[in-house]
Amino acid sequence: MDFKKNILIFIDWFLPGTNSGGPVRSYANLIDHLGDVFNFYVVTRDVDYCSQEVYSGIISNAWNKWNDNTSIYYFSEKQLSIKTLRDLVQTTDFDIAYINGIYSWYFSILPLLLVKRSTHVIVSARGMLNPQAFSTKKTKKKFYLRMARNLSLFQGVTLQATNEDEKNFIKRELGENTQVVVAPNFPRRVNEYHHRHMEKEIGELKLINVARISKEKGTLFLINLLKDFDQGKVELDLYGPIYDHEYWEECKTAITELPKNVKVIYGGILKSDDVPKALVTAHFFILTSEGENFGHAILEALSLGIPVIISDQTPWQDLARKQVGWDISLEKKEEFQKVLLRAFEMNDGEYKLLSNAAFDYAQKVIHDPSIYTAYERLFLSEIPKGDNFSYEETA
Repeated sequence: MDFKKNILIFIDWFLPGTNSGGPVRSYANLIDHLGDVFNFYVVTRDVDYCSQEVYSGIISNAWNKWNDNTSIYYFSEKQLSIKTLRDLVQTTDFDIAYINGIYSWYFSILPLLLVKRSTHVIVSARGMLNPQAFSTKKTKKKFYLRMARNLSLFQGVTLQATNEDEKNFIKRELGENTQVVVAPNFPRRVNEYHHRHMEKEIGELKLINVARISKEKGTLFLINLLKDFDQGKVELDLYGPIYDHEYWEECKTAITELPKNVKVIYGGILKSDDVPKALVTAHFFILTSEGENFGHAILEALSLGIPVIISDQTPWQDLARKQVGWDISLEKKEEFQKVLLRAFEMNDGEYKLLSNAAFDYAQKVIHDPSIYTAYERLFLSEIPKGDNFSYEETA
């Protein structure tokens, strides 16, 4: 990529916010990796998800310089309208419009209508057309997608998928003729990944979960997996925002019913830069999610030499064969319990083998040049011809 174009990004929530999870990390990583070859202009809100507090250190309703290659426009709720969005689009010099998500009125639908005549428009589905995404508001979502197809809303637009499965889901919902490019999320960019091996004794288990506290992330399911540990030392650290407080009350009740030797500690919301620091305090990263389009925390754990115990509803598959962890069906609770017991009884030598394999595997993913190639195609409107990035290629 020997040119420098301007990319205008629309996303509901962005840095310094963290509450909305994966998409913020995805775009932050993208900008970190490609800032030398593109200029980025991000349009977002001036508050975090589920918050009324305006970010400190920013100017609302104005462009804020984030770094040499990135500027961010933070809309206040009062100023957000069709007119202000239209004015912003008309007064911003951009070559590519890059829209996050499908259903947001101000940051997906309106931007698409306003920039559709632009030469290059990309919509990143972010898993919103995957089957598990229809577990909530299914009727409204299906109605909108039907209207979008009837109005040819996505005609002439490139849809981004982060893996082949998502590509198939997009085509199923929007039509086989939909132009879809597979470009996986970039991992966090750091100068050096340090492999920190935590000592592991038989009869002890330290787990960490970094995800929002919610049914779809399987928080209660995870807590209940620990009920059978009536000896030894077991600890689970939970980090993430709480959206459904009734659900969290159920989780707290379940925590009180655990054996006394099992500790579950809720650590609140982690700042993005603090995630690696928290991860290295655990033996295993665990996530019993109903579905992940990518799972940044999974890769970050692996990159630090931390094996993972996750559901099979993520792109990270066949982990046992790779000796970096396990991906297990949520319908097989007994299998989760067997794996946790194996982890509990694991000695330091056995754990070190898993830890080393996790670190090596992550390095292959992080340094795979095909990720850059995929984005080159995405931003140049070239459709991959059978050589899309695959996590299996790094095995």
